[in-house]
Amino acid sequence: MATGSVLETVTAEEARRVIDAAAAKATEIGQPMDIAVVDAGGNLKAHVRMDGANIGSITIAINKAYTAIAFQCETGDLQGLTRPDGPIYGLNDAHGGRLVVFPGGIPLVRNGDIVGAVGVSTGTIEQDQEVAEAGVAAF
Repeated sequence: MATGSVLETVTAEEARRVIDAAAAKATEIGQPMDIAVVDAGGNLKAHVRMDGANIGSITIAINKAYTAIAFQCETGDLQGLTRPDGPIYGLNDAHGGRLVVFPGGIPLVRNGDIVGAVGVSTGTIEQDQEVAEAGVAAF
């Protein structure tokens, strides 16, 4: 068996706490959401589709979380950079179309290290961002 340490990542308990806080905010604003948390490797750790959330938003929420961890930034920060006149135009087509370059994906940071990310989808991009921020605040 190999020795060494595994990359520090978000725990299942932390993922549930993020999802619970995000879902509470979604309920508060009256917008059911798809909420996903990925680990440090971009792998799905937890997901919930609230009653009434769009089925089509499941993949978007997961991919927002993936994008936030893959590029170590909020997905909304990529908007201007990926526009036709931006320096990384076309990025959203990379990774087999898995990247999402609009708000709702935010890294989860512990002790200065990014250990996971949350992604939220179904509402407006402003609602998605608000709900994702509520999840991060509970982390």
